[in-house]
Amino acid sequence: MTEPRILPEATLMRLTQYLRALNTLSIQGTERTSSGVLAEVAGVNPAILRKDLSLLGSYGTRGVGYVVQDLANHINRTLGLHQDWRVAIIGAGNLGRALSGYAGFRSRGFHVKAILDSAPALIGTSVGELTVQDSAQLAKVVADEDINIAVLAVPGDAAQVLIDQLAVLGVRSILSFAPQVIRVPEGVELRRVDLSTELQILTYHAVRSLAPSEDAQGA
Repeated sequence: MTEPRILPEATLMRLTQYLRALNTLSIQGTERTSSGVLAEVAGVNPAILRKDLSLLGSYGTRGVGYVVQDLANHINRTLGLHQDWRVAIIGAGNLGRALSGYAGFRSRGFHVKAILDSAPALIGTSVGELTVQDSAQLAKVVADEDINIAVLAVPGDAAQVLIDQLAVLGVRSILSFAPQVIRVPEGVELRRVDLSTELQILTYHAVRSLAPSEDAQGA
């Protein structure tokens, strides 16, 4: 049996853009599209799009283009979005509460089944349709709700312990907002979102755009 091709990270990121673009075209009633149109809607170079899609197999026809729904279904399968993804959010502060209400999760096949926290003042409070549960009951919640993705919206010093616990419980896919270097247990896929780092990169580009050019300085 042929091993599934491991796609480059950059291609995976762009596949999410293509899927969003295909959904937009589908809503508009478009049944077929060309690589040029799809690339424009997705905001990428057509040559890069064709190269990325070639890694998935032959799903376009020269002179005819792509069947929108067929390509969207294939990208969904490639990304694993056809499966049932059941999410637990750990951390019921402002960020965790905001994430639990994010409509994009459900529309993309992610179902938030639980939100947990260790703060007594938060345990038992309502967040949308969910009730904040005690993070000390993490093992029970993971088992009862068949959780397969965890989102960490906790302080940095709490993240490592939780990731180790989740790995033991069999949760292998984790998204962390903790601004801290984390040791990732074997077999766990961890994605980190560090908002402060992203802001720092933005300020770098902002300063460069405002600074006088070297040519102007030397004139």
